[in-house]
Amino acid sequence: MAYELFSRRGVRDVGINELISRSGVAKASFYRHFGSKDELVLAFLERRDRQWTVATIISEARRRGSTPSEQLLAIFDVFADWFARDDFEACSFVNILLEMGPTHPLGRASIDYLDKIRGHVQSLAEEAALREPESFARSWYILMKGSIVAAAGGDRAAAGRARVMAEWLIAHHQA
Repeated sequence: MAYELFSRRGVRDVGINELISRSGVAKASFYRHFGSKDELVLAFLERRDRQWTVATIISEARRRGSTPSEQLLAIFDVFADWFARDDFEACSFVNILLEMGPTHPLGRASIDYLDKIRGHVQSLAEEAALREPESFARSWYILMKGSIVAAAGGDRAAAGRARVMAEWLIAHHQA
């Protein structure tokens, strides 16, 4: 329930009373598990990383591609499927970072999760024996975030456009 609310509406739009009411637990019970709304949001971010980043995007990209380069490109194929969904809600990590700011603990946690995603990309770049895998991963991640923001703005074909640029980026970094 909190997962859906934070995914769809962000942090500030979801009040603690709504969370308690929708969860069906007593206020004391809620606070026994989570000392604050921020603690619940941190748990949401952790779950989002496990379920969405690792179990969906990275695992599915690895399944779809037979080589590390193909797996990198498959990230944008996974994105294309995601962007086409009626329930597409953009990236919770980016949304919360922009909503809360980089100095807020939730913004900082979002940055940390975004860095983990970039780390997955860097690992694939290393497996593909690409030159300057850290620099590659930073550029690649700009394409990922940019396509997500473009899709959130209505460009549901953004993943395909990013994939074309991604092919060039791989070629540019090949040894």
